[in-house]
Amino acid sequence: MSDQNTFVASPEAKGKAKQFRIFAVIAWVLAMAGQAYAIFNLISDETLVWLIVTIVVILALAITGSTLWKKANRLDPASEKDQTRFFIQNQLGAIMGVLAFLPMVILILTNKNISGKTKGIAGAIATVAMLAAGVTGADFNPPSVEKYTEEIKQKTAEAKLAGIDTDNVFWLKEGTKGNKYHAYDDCRYLKGKSVSSGSIKQSFEQKGSSELCKICQKKASKAAIPNEVEELIEEQ
Repeated sequence: MSDQNTFVASPEAKGKAKQFRIFAVIAWVLAMAGQAYAIFNLISDETLVWLIVTIVVILALAITGSTLWKKANRLDPASEKDQTRFFIQNQLGAIMGVLAFLPMVILILTNKNISGKTKGIAGAIATVAMLAAGVTGADFNPPSVEKYTEEIKQKTAEAKLAGIDTDNVFWLKEGTKGNKYHAYDDCRYLKGKSVSSGSIKQSFEQKGSSELCKICQKKASKAAIPNEVEELIEEQ
């Protein structure tokens, strides 16, 4: 695939991804700090309730970090050419989710100073939380530069067949919700909002991924019918 057609995240997308990753790291650091606090202060029969509360808080922080990290990866994905980096970048949420609980789980289950009841309750809850954080943090369909490049080619080809000007589409500017691109600048979903324009490839590079708006798709289909009829008449 040529460099010209290869997906390259826009500076805006890279900047947003960097913000997401910073917040993700902060969430993970807080989760690790919570784990350290629990290990040194809460693994006892008298503080079981607070230990459970802390486990829940750690889980929330771990999941928050993983969610933000995945959002960053969709804006600025790794390349499959470097398999080590590709794996670590896309599965870091799962790794950090497990690490946020594993030392605590081990210490709870091996602690000789707490009762079997406390060990069973706290150990079970911490283990379930660890598995939940790991599964939630894993990316089972990770984005990549190569996948986005192929998707751009596919979407562009489909749009051309629908009679859409693939070099002149519209989408909401970075920082707004939604990953749709629009074939018409008067689409109702764009009214009163900040809009960017360019090619389908550029919409991918700014938003991380992009789908054709259903309203614009229907409008393009209707607009294509008269042209098809005209072509049939000319052929006859």
